Amino acid sequence: MDIRIHIKKPTLLLDKNKCTRNIENMIARAQRCNLSLRPHFKTHQSAEVGEWFRERGVNKIAVSSLQMAQYFADNKWDDITVAIPVNLREMDVIDELAGKIQLNILVESAESIHHLEAELNNNVNVFIKIDTGYHRTGIAAQDTSGIQNLLNYIKASTRLVFKGFLAHSGHNYKASDSDEIHRNHKQTVLDLNELKDVFRSQFPDLEVSLGDTPACSISEEFFGIDEIRPGNFAFYDMMQFVLGSCEEDEIAVAMACPIIAKHADRNELVIYGGGVHFSKEYLEADEEGTKLFGSLVNIKPDGWSPIMSGGFLSNLSQEHGIIKCNEDFFNEFQVGDLIGILPIHSCMTANSMGKYLTLEAETIDMTK
Repeated sequence: MDIRIHIKKPTLLLDKNKCTRNIENMIARAQRCNLSLRPHFKTHQSAEVGEWFRERGVNKIAVSSLQMAQYFADNKWDDITVAIPVNLREMDVIDELAGKIQLNILVESAESIHHLEAELNNNVNVFIKIDTGYHRTGIAAQDTSGIQNLLNYIKASTRLVFKGFLAHSGHNYKASDSDEIHRNHKQTVLDLNELKDVFRSQFPDLEVSLGDTPACSISEEFFGIDEIRPGNFAFYDMMQFVLGSCEEDEIAVAMACPIIAKHADRNELVIYGGGVHFSKEYLEADEEGTKLFGSLVNIKPDGWSPIMSGGFLSNLSQEHGIIKCNEDFFNEFQVGDLIGILPIHSCMTANSMGKYLTLEAETIDMTK
């Protein structure tokens, strides 16, 4: 079968074999490191892809919204962490889900705790969100007095059950190389172990949950960590490849886009595929700040080639993409041909596209 005959417009291809191999590799790493694996499903957002995890023994997940939690609860996942600080305007959804599944939510303020206690009818597990260097959200790991204040409120609550501490090393996505990821990760593990030691006597069973694909993909050092929550590893992408988190042949998704115009005077190919399909994430390809919106591959009957030299996706508007290339690359393609792009950030690309086409020509839907 030639997958190309099924592609008429920008299409996100999913290589199931690569994806399931990535899942199995992460399960094996978690087992080696004596960790519980709670994969973050915000990357694929698909009940069918979720089954590939469940078939391999995964029984708990993380998501990035209550809507996503509802979707996966409807698909028989009954232990779900919503890995974003609680949104008090969705209290009705929190209460409904807490009455049906084991729901774990994040708090980092007394206000959230008070509102939850006042408005919930069902018990819910709570993690305190800890900032270990990303500085996006959470309480600094060193702020033990502030954390103790929150714990006092939680202990006084009749609806909230303290689960533990949860952190996300998002600063690893800005690392320059794998060495920096290892340094960040080592410090994060140290900070979380010190925090665990402070509060272990009050809460002997407290859990420490840590999530980010870069460190979870390359580190074997997780002493004191109970649970990991990587997500992007199911697909990987060019950002992870550049960071050193994965090999090129582990990237499990590629965008297939029709070429709709050629401009010989500037050696540019125009594709049908823009920001609404990829998002507009990019990498800086050199010291001059050249933006790389994706790397190019050749779409083949059964998948795609290794990364091609001689061109790159240099610009995106809403529906159009511009490929800058040398003359040999330019002459290799004609209007109407397909070209593949390995996305910079597969989570954002998948979210933009809303569905996948497997290499076996099966359409896989995502949550809406």
